[in-house]
Amino acid sequence: MTFDKISQRIDSFRDDMVNLQINLAAVPAIAPASGGEGEEKKAAVLVKFLQENGFQGIEVIKAPDLDAPSGSRPNILAYYRGKSSAKTVWIMTHTDVVPPGELSLWSGHPFKPWVEAGKIYGRGVEDNQQDMVASIYAVKAFQAEGIKPNFDIGLALVADEETGSEKGIGYVLHHSNVFRHKDIIIVPDAGNEDGTLIEVAEKSILWLKFKTLGKQAHGSMPEKGINSFKAASFLVTELNNLYQEFPTNDPLFDPPISTFEPTKKEANVPNINTIPGEDIFYMDSRILPNYKVEEVEAKIKEFSAKIEDRFKVRITIEEHQKALAAPPTSAKAPVVTALEKAVKKVYGTDGTAMGLGGGTVAALFRRAGFEAACWSRIDETAHQPNEYCIIDNMVGDAKVFAHIFLQE
Repeated sequence: MTFDKISQRIDSFRDDMVNLQINLAAVPAIAPASGGEGEEKKAAVLVKFLQENGFQGIEVIKAPDLDAPSGSRPNILAYYRGKSSAKTVWIMTHTDVVPPGELSLWSGHPFKPWVEAGKIYGRGVEDNQQDMVASIYAVKAFQAEGIKPNFDIGLALVADEETGSEKGIGYVLHHSNVFRHKDIIIVPDAGNEDGTLIEVAEKSILWLKFKTLGKQAHGSMPEKGINSFKAASFLVTELNNLYQEFPTNDPLFDPPISTFEPTKKEANVPNINTIPGEDIFYMDSRILPNYKVEEVEAKIKEFSAKIEDRFKVRITIEEHQKALAAPPTSAKAPVVTALEKAVKKVYGTDGTAMGLGGGTVAALFRRAGFEAACWSRIDETAHQPNEYCIIDNMVGDAKVFAHIFLQE
């Protein structure tokens, strides 16, 4: 009966939730590293809203950033006290968004959000405002009904998720002790269309830049040059053997294997009749946690040396990103079982604990020793033109959070 009351109250907030989404998405919060001013203006809107809507103990932890006009990046913590403070149920969302990209690909202005066919369109409406607004209105439903949750609720609205989290949750974890190991920590930073994905583990990430140096020559006289593009092409083929060198299959992950894919290719010579003396490409590797990244790096160097010797080129390898897999959250952790119960109640589906190839901000909690899980019900339109949030998902996710707030 209590959950039914909360659920009905959340339904009554539907239009208010849409309005808050529109107001937030109208305030660009792009990191300075991506050409923006940071999250200060958006944080001010949120703090004012939280203060006016009964949240307690609101704290703003500012991470210094000289590239931001304000000189810092704000991280907001807000609470709603429960019957017991023995633990806190945390929902962590992020306030920053990525740039809109090519404006011609949008049907409207990315920072003038619009509603169409049950969806809200605009930059940031799914990533990450859908569940930011859902978490806020889940709490407001308790306030409106005069119901205390069993434990304290904490909302962490943090900066800098899109560019590494050093000024966001990473800074909060290193400069405060608000999180406790018995807390329930939910990070709506991953999900799928039916809400069944509960992310508990990640692969290691290794992004590399390969520069192959040969000797430029006329296209009709290959004997006078060393074709860097040809050598690099053979290197790409050689690197494909990493799939055989590291073949473990782990059904916890989707896909269940380590992946090693060449991706970005830089232009070499501008004309057809010149043999290039320099060629550059990149590789994105996602490595299962049972392998050490150093093992993969050693094998890559071995393959590169083989190509160097065969084609008489010089190959340099530059690391662009390297993130070791965080310890996984147990599939039986309280945060996972709480999500399973709530997803079943609200959406009638069975949540499944799984690992992902992509990195999520939950990794920072896991590396700090906290059991965190990622969950949301989304269409995964993040970073795309015409990013959208399904309004029913936003309302439903608020109910999932509310159900967790009521659990023992």
